[in-house]
Amino acid sequence: MIIDVLVGVLLLTGCALALIASIGVVRFPDTLTRMHAATKPQILSVILVLTAAGITLWGSVDVGMLFLAILFAGLTVPVVAHRVGRLAYREKLYRQDLITIDQMEPNRDD
Repeated sequence: MIIDVLVGVLLLTGCALALIASIGVVRFPDTLTRMHAATKPQILSVILVLTAAGITLWGSVDVGMLFLAILFAGLTVPVVAHRVGRLAYREKLYRQDLITIDQMEPNRDD
């Protein structure tokens, strides 16, 4: 009974975060803010949903695969977000009026 409630809470929270992230991707104005909305809550959403699946499948060999899926998502999502952000900056696919401090400017004197 308590495990079913825990699984339900994890699933609903994960799905709500995925919904919020997808709304952010549609509503945000430029690539950098969309990338932020697509990566930050999305990885937490994946972790919550796969944890709920792992609790449901406890004792099965599939739990190890779920753990590996969480591990690989946690390792690859930040790397991909970094690369997309660098590409968006290089190709000027962002709104410059939203940037207050440009830390990637080549001729910056700090």
